[in-house]
Amino acid sequence: MIEYNESEFLVETEVPQDELIISRTDLSGNITYTNETFCDISGYHEEELLGRAHSIVRHPDMPSAAFEDLWSTIKAGKQWIGIVKNLRKDKGFYWVEAIVSGVYKKGELVEYKSLRTPISYETKLKYQRLYDKMRAENNERIRKVIYE
Repeated sequence: MIEYNESEFLVETEVPQDELIISRTDLSGNITYTNETFCDISGYHEEELLGRAHSIVRHPDMPSAAFEDLWSTIKAGKQWIGIVKNLRKDKGFYWVEAIVSGVYKKGELVEYKSLRTPISYETKLKYQRLYDKMRAENNERIRKVIYE
């Protein structure tokens, strides 16, 4: 069990309705491009993201099964669509719907792209409960917040 003190991991950044978060990665998942919105929402500067694994923004509430599904789907040449809770640099978080797919040049897979958009409060609640349940069922770490 992981314990987080004070308000760590509890501050949400809302993704504006008119914004689109865009990133691209190489075939190993290392970031090769970010748009300004990705930097603004994640709290990172572009130079802190480029060359780093996209998992730099993976929130500990996300079950590993979600990313196993993502990777198996995109490696099979299909588009993956899912709800993701991401971790900001300051330990806050933001929720998005992500669409991840391959980028092809002359028929050859050369990179992956991810387009992310905001989701409703109700969808956030639904997926937080689902992901908590999935992590518990798979014996993954469970969040426990301690107030002092």
